[in-house]
Amino acid sequence: MISAAGFTVLLFHPASPMPAAVPSALLRRLLMGVAMGLTAIFNIYSPWGKRSGAHGNPATTLTFSGLGKVSKADAAGYMTGQFVGALAGMAVATVVFGRWIGDPSVSYAVTLPGLWGAGAAFGAEVGISFLLMFTILGLVAHPRLSRVTGVVAGALVATFIALESPVSGMSMNPARTLGSAVLGHNYMALWIYFVAPPLGMLTAAVVRVRLGHRTERHCAKLHHDPAVKCPFCGCGG
Repeated sequence: MISAAGFTVLLFHPASPMPAAVPSALLRRLLMGVAMGLTAIFNIYSPWGKRSGAHGNPATTLTFSGLGKVSKADAAGYMTGQFVGALAGMAVATVVFGRWIGDPSVSYAVTLPGLWGAGAAFGAEVGISFLLMFTILGLVAHPRLSRVTGVVAGALVATFIALESPVSGMSMNPARTLGSAVLGHNYMALWIYFVAPPLGMLTAAVVRVRLGHRTERHCAKLHHDPAVKCPFCGCGG
């Protein structure tokens, strides 16, 4: 959340030198995507990410829980932490960036439907959430490929921000959206970001299962470091 706010201020606030240096909105979205993709990769491969699995997203946790890889009690704890973290992160960003974060060019980095409206935003959020989870599930099931799950996920985040954000704001994450909405007092179309990402990710899991995907190979960690004990399958450490 702090990264989302900080890079939005840097790349889009009129007092920043970046809008003048990089006048192309597409290029600035690409830079924003790279920044947030790298943030995701850092989180996934960080010591905390290796320990927890680095979900950071209630829709991700809900999907792995639906696959039987996270208990209901653990899923409730994870999702509580994700929402609390998002609110706390944006609260810190509000203090750090002051009045800049409330400027219309930044607007607390809220995720809102674009010019094509709520219907397009909903469809886009379902689509990108589906693609992200479909890819993750395909990677974590293979020992040789699972180690690059975080890199691929970060690359997809970067791509979606660059290309899809004009449609829906590119959330894929109910907690991320709520953090900006609460601090920015902007709850426009909030339902989209609570319904579409879980729908897209759960659908991806259903499709994987229907295609005969080997779900027993899954672990809910996005990066399974054998040196770190897994809270889900108990191995490692």
